Formats: sequence, structure tokens, C-alpha cells
Amino acid sequence: MYKKEFDGLLRAKKEFCAYMFFGQSDYLIEKYANLVANSVAAGEDIEKIYFDDFDFKYAKDKLLQSSLFASKNVLLIKLAKKLNKNETTQLIEACNTNPDSTVIFACMGDGDFKTMGSYFSNKNNSVSVRMFTPYPSEAIQILESEAKSLGLRYEVSALNHLFFMHRNDLNLSVNDLKKLAILNEESISSKLVEIHCFGIGSVSLEDFLFNLMNGQLVKRDLHFLLEEGMNEINLLTQIAAFVHQLFMISSYSRTIGTPNAREILGYVPPQNIWEKKTQLAIKIKPELFLELFNFLNDLELDLKSSKIPDHNAYIQASLRKFSDKLR
Repeated sequence: MYKKEFDGLLRAKKEFCAYMFFGQSDYLIEKYANLVANSVAAGEDIEKIYFDDFDFKYAKDKLLQSSLFASKNVLLIKLAKKLNKNETTQLIEACNTNPDSTVIFACMGDGDFKTMGSYFSNKNNSVSVRMFTPYPSEAIQILESEAKSLGLRYEVSALNHLFFMHRNDLNLSVNDLKKLAILNEESISSKLVEIHCFGIGSVSLEDFLFNLMNGQLVKRDLHFLLEEGMNEINLLTQIAAFVHQLFMISSYSRTIGTPNAREILGYVPPQNIWEKKTQLAIKIKPELFLELFNFLNDLELDLKSSKIPDHNAYIQASLRKFSDKLR
């Protein structure tokens, strides 16, 4: 199931003996794994096993045995690769055998966990939840919630700036919020973010997107982005999201009037970034947007379904063609 449906079950206090969280957002995976664990048991009754420390026999024995000192026995297992069907189903069954036990899997990274997720069902009182990358407006709301929980006063534009600085990485953004909380400043501003926080990588993704959509040569920056570890599909997702924002701004300005950031995006980005986006969006002809979307969809399909030997070289060549359309 997806996050929205699971949120409804959480509100209804529906409990399972086994949980699995996987998908695109490591932040949400870890957040929900810990949220469920803490709702089931006190902190000292939760045992966490991370990655290479996982031992199937130990985990099974632990789940089958009730604790002498606590009413609940929770095992939170963080994985980087899927477990096979036999191990997964045995751990779920151990929790059904011993109702005092709960197992929670936090499946991190780009591994293919879909097959493992199919072993969780209502029949064995378990659930798998797939987490997608939050839309920027949803991510900013998450950052606002985190800031409030830390007792921070903040400017929304500062949270936007922090989020984009970290290439839409919630984990890094939340970690920096915790660092900013130590400063004990009256309010978190964009200037404070600039002084104390540092974005990942030597190339700004935001600058790359603006340059690409302005039809400029981006070969060097594209090379560095991919060299620094950005996944080709993730990069395409970022480009498509940026084009979609520009399309919404363009449509709004042509049908209603002066673009309103909160109505269009659901949040207010830093003023200088918003001005650059509106100027760029208005410059692109409406009929070109459809051509750009089709190009990106076809490119993503090629990367996901074709036997392309070198994804890196292919996306670089393709984005040169994409850039040509904007000149």
C-alpha cells in the first residue's frame, strides 16, 4: 500500500505483527519505521539491527522468545538488500506465533524490494508500505513540522532554500535544521542558512536546471552531477518536476495574471529564485512544453526498458538534444 492509506490505518490505531517500509524516500522510510516502533514499545524494548549486523537465526530466536522484563518485543531491521521469501515469511510467522513480538523492516537505498513486499499481506497480519519522494510542497511541510518540533522560529523561504541547497534531500535538510537549532537564534533566515549550511556537491542542481532550460551548454555540470553520484533516473525526475513547475507558472500567468507562488506551488520559494522561474516560464512557448514533456517521458522509458549499455553517455547525448529545443 501507499503512505496515504497507511496514514489512515495509523490514525485508526490498526496494528500488524510485521511492517515493511521501502521506496524512494529514505527519510520517510526511517521516520515511519521509528514512528511505528515507538508506538508499539518503549525505547528500551526496541532492538535495532542495521545492515551487515543482520543475522537471520538470531532475529528469529529473538522474535519467538518473550521478554522477561517487558510486555513487548520489537525488532527494527534496517536493510540495504531484500531478504529471500523463506527468511521473510519465517520472521513474519514468528511474530504471529508470539503476539508479544513485532518486526519492522526499513529497506533503504535503491535496491529492488518489490518482491519482498509481496510477502506481506492481511493473511499473515503484516503490511508493506511504499514511500515515494515527497513533492516539494509536501517536503516543505515536513520541514516546517520538524522545525516546530525543534522549537525553531523560521522563515518559510529559509526552509525552501535549505531544501533546494541539498538537492531535495530531506535527510540532509532535517540534519541541518538540528544543527541550526543549536545556534539558539531568534529565527532561521535564508542568510543564516547560507552562513551555516553547505549544499552537497560542487555543482548546484538548481543552477544546472536553470541553465538547461535557458538552452545553455551544461555538459560540464552534467558530468559533475553524475560523477558525484546522482542517479540518471533521479536526475530526469528533477528535470521533469522543474519543467512542470514552469508549465504551471506559464499557464497561470496566461489565464489568470501575475503568478502567485503559494497558489501555484503550495509554498513560497526565495524571491530571487521565484523571479528567475517566472521570467523563464513566460519565455517558453506553451506548445513547446508538450514537446519537452514527451521528450522526457520517452527518455525515461528508454533508460528503464531498453538495453542501453551506457546510461551516463546516453543521457548526456539526449540532454544536448533537449537543450537544443530551447535555443
